[in-house]
Amino acid sequence: MRTRLLSALALALPASLAAQQPAKPATPTPQQQQPPQRSANPITDSFKAYHTRYGGWIMAAFDSIPASKYGYKPTPVQQSFGYVAQHLEDANYQLCSRFSGTTHATTARDSLADTVKAKWPKDTLVARLKASFAFCESALAQVQDAKLTDELPSGPPGSGRTAPRVRFVLAYVTDLVDHWSQVANYMRLNGMVPPSAQPRPRS
Repeated sequence: MRTRLLSALALALPASLAAQQPAKPATPTPQQQQPPQRSANPITDSFKAYHTRYGGWIMAAFDSIPASKYGYKPTPVQQSFGYVAQHLEDANYQLCSRFSGTTHATTARDSLADTVKAKWPKDTLVARLKASFAFCESALAQVQDAKLTDELPSGPPGSGRTAPRVRFVLAYVTDLVDHWSQVANYMRLNGMVPPSAQPRPRS
């Protein structure tokens, strides 16, 4: 009898001690450890995302288009690849200067006619277009959601007309979308696959 009692106590004691130990907290998941942070500028961040996406596609396209094709245009009244490149450069500087208040220094070459600049070599057009996107990258970095409703001068100098800053930011990204569609269609007409339609790398 005594032996059985001791055996029962020996079995029950570890279980009793274990029940008295505090339960170990569950290991937190990465999501619990680092809750997602909400952006302080979700609207501006959306504009920046469009700048990155469409600006990246546009630069990749002009890099890949052969120099011999820069004079191509579907019909005589349409713009050529070269014309679109120089037009985008100019539009980028004008719009990004307007919404950021940053001045872009110009040279005598900038005042040449668009039809002249459109015939510049591919390397020149690509380098200048790339520089304009870098300028806009810096300009967007200065914008915050709280500043989007600020009134800025609009219209001819001295007109006294104003428009909210967001109008010029929106004009910038929609101009990129508009000309990306143009460039992508030109590429397809030449048997080229636009960067936006290229296979995505596997993660």
